[in-house]
Amino acid sequence: MEIEIRLPKTEDEWEDYYDLRYRVLRQPLNQPRGSEKNDGDEDGIHFALYEDKVLKAIARLDEVDMDVCQTRFVAVELGEQRKGFGKLIMYALEHEAFEKEYRKIILHARDYAVDFYLELGYTLVEPSYKLFDVLQHFLMEKELED
Repeated sequence: MEIEIRLPKTEDEWEDYYDLRYRVLRQPLNQPRGSEKNDGDEDGIHFALYEDKVLKAIARLDEVDMDVCQTRFVAVELGEQRKGFGKLIMYALEHEAFEKEYRKIILHARDYAVDFYLELGYTLVEPSYKLFDVLQHFLMEKELED
């Protein structure tokens, strides 16, 4: 089993990336195709985890300011959750944030993902917003240390 975490390279890989984002994060909320993309996609740092060249997980890292970055659009392929792919992609994202000298990572976790992020050392700050007026999110943060 070979695990590789990197930026999607080809047009097909980008299509798979956005398709996974849509199917996991938007389709269950009855949102249309296209809702999985936003303006931050141009500037964000994209992560794609491949197992034996098959896409399993994705995430994006955005700059908030010089010291703070934000994790967005974390998704693991349906049927592949609880196999460690989410943790691996988060470790890669955190490593990149540390290398870029950010001091803190924030994210808005879906209610069902809060425990996952707590296990990774994030702190629950407060309820933040309801996505599409149905899915509660919670602001979480993690200090990056040497």
